[in-house]
Amino acid sequence: MAPQPLNELEIAETLSGLPGWSLENDRLVRGYRLPGHPQAVAMLVHIATVQEEMNHHADLTLGYNRLGVSVTTHSAGGRVTELDVMLARRIDALAPAHDAE
Repeated sequence: MAPQPLNELEIAETLSGLPGWSLENDRLVRGYRLPGHPQAVAMLVHIATVQEEMNHHADLTLGYNRLGVSVTTHSAGGRVTELDVMLARRIDALAPAHDAE
């Protein structure tokens, strides 16, 4: 069974507990600034490992010292689900290890 999309109230409540994240075009999005390119790449690889564990994948955009994350659930019609929230929380939890802001 495909994950069910969250409603507007559930998304608003979720975002209140995810500082730095926002909703854009039915996606949870966040940008991180890192000390340099090696740290940005290391964080991207760390996120990729978590995504494989969860079997749920975000779109990641790598810049010199920036990393953008955009996550939605394709099997729920490209809407935000609890899977996206779980992934966002996991990403936030690993960010300090990479000195990400």
